[in-house]
Amino acid sequence: MATLVDQTILVVGASSGIGAQVARDVAGHGNRVVVVARRAEELAAVAADVRAAGSACLDLVADALDPAAAAAVVARVVAEFGAVDVALLNVGQGPDMSVAEAGVGDIARVMALNYDVTVNYLVPLIAQLRRQGGGLIAQTNSLAGLLGIPRQGPYSAAKAAVRTLIDAARVELAPEGIRFTSLYPGFVATARVRADGLPKPFEISEKRAARHVVRALRREPAGASFPWTTSALVRVLRALPVSVSGPLLRKLAR
Repeated sequence: MATLVDQTILVVGASSGIGAQVARDVAGHGNRVVVVARRAEELAAVAADVRAAGSACLDLVADALDPAAAAAVVARVVAEFGAVDVALLNVGQGPDMSVAEAGVGDIARVMALNYDVTVNYLVPLIAQLRRQGGGLIAQTNSLAGLLGIPRQGPYSAAKAAVRTLIDAARVELAPEGIRFTSLYPGFVATARVRADGLPKPFEISEKRAARHVVRALRREPAGASFPWTTSALVRVLRALPVSVSGPLLRKLAR
């Protein structure tokens, strides 16, 4: 698969799932890869695979909920490799959560795990990319960020907030050469979501999802939705009146 060449690529959320597979897929081709996550042992295994594929790789253990740690990661990448050419912010969680049963703290926690973690990296990355004259920031959103999904209301809301922020940043920062790509996957068969109890129509594998992500990193569309089956379903649901889409969503969420 054709891929990026001679780039410094930062992958946040790279210890497993889509992020780990993307890091492996962009290895080689003269790329320098930086992988970041909280789990040191799993992250080290991903870094070993990247190095075996021929890339210099820096593995950094950091908690995306800590803004100081996120800023330190960006600074370390620049100190090591001189710039950040591509950053993939693959952070977030979407637990099964009924709005009727969720507490204030539950909803705030989901917002922190999806919105705050993105902002913590977005701010220092924008500052760095402005200094260096441009670069690409890609963010793993979700098709759930395009409409309110039953049993994923707080997650949908958090992803929608991120989507709006990225959309505004894309317009504002285009004159400075800073590009943004929002990724909208459907259901992906990662270990984290395997037992969450939610129905998963048109689920795809981590490897297939990573191929979509790498293609988007190369082509840099404003938004990339996948797979086409789930994307088409979401487009139809968004186009329908609420009186029709509501019952359909309730049925799908059972």
